[in-house]
Amino acid sequence: MKGWLGTSLKCFTKGNVLENSAYTNSMVAQYYLFVHKPDSAGIYIAKADEKMMNQKTTDVESLWVYYTMGYYYNKVNNSEQAEKALKKALEINIKTRHTYSSHIKDVYKALAELYKKKNEGGKAYSYLKKYMEEEGRSDASRFAAMNKATEDFMLEVKQESDWHKNDLPLFIALSISVLTISGVYVRKMISGLKQKKNTLKEQTDALKNRVQTKQLEEITELAKRNDSSFLLKFKELYPDFIKELLKINPDLENSELTFCAMLKLRFSSKEIADYTFVQHRSVQQKKYRIRKRLNIPGEIDIYDFFENLTE
Repeated sequence: MKGWLGTSLKCFTKGNVLENSAYTNSMVAQYYLFVHKPDSAGIYIAKADEKMMNQKTTDVESLWVYYTMGYYYNKVNNSEQAEKALKKALEINIKTRHTYSSHIKDVYKALAELYKKKNEGGKAYSYLKKYMEEEGRSDASRFAAMNKATEDFMLEVKQESDWHKNDLPLFIALSISVLTISGVYVRKMISGLKQKKNTLKEQTDALKNRVQTKQLEEITELAKRNDSSFLLKFKELYPDFIKELLKINPDLENSELTFCAMLKLRFSSKEIADYTFVQHRSVQQKKYRIRKRLNIPGEIDIYDFFENLTE
């Protein structure tokens, strides 16, 4: 392999020959994953796993090795091993009190991808959100470091100019150059950050919508089966809805809340009757009682009332 990729491989393999640790083997595996050669990566993942059991490894190295293992297993669709490795990386992060938070964001992202593939939208969304939070903190740290470096440079040049008064024009010229370069860099960095955050926000929103859609499908099925857990699951998806109902009438019973929830989902009277094994007439009577209990005016459609309750 030619070019910088070939040079990288030579450096990684040479380093691995010299050290032959779990960390160096995982770095070679990372390279092969980057060039889409999972079979070759698997060889070094196995070696890294063996070294982890037989050699003492620092926390930061262990975290990175477990992340690499999780990333690899996710790529080869071994979700069980991927989850196991990534969870070990999280354990190290907790154990070290988030000392290596700059590395953990990659673990969060890998877990989000893993759970997305497993169709566990709630977990995927949770870890994607954590990844975004860590990414934001990293960007802020980089920005602060750049500002500090610029300030230190300016101070150093100023101190030099205090010793050489005749160099004032040089100091001014250097200051302008540094500020100009910094300004260009900052603009590029801010533009890149905005683009990255917009992309992540779109991914997060899309995932959140998928989660909500799946939850809605689940509670709809529970309602159709007249399952006793329907109201509990409904509260998880629409927590504010129940709160608003209880604000209007704190004495509402669970059976009434369940009935309101079914109306919120726009089940017809016939559907409610079929799912709850009662007569159609009984459902109509319940609607009338709910109107009175919630003081819903007669001219307002009851479905629209519940639809707009939390808006």
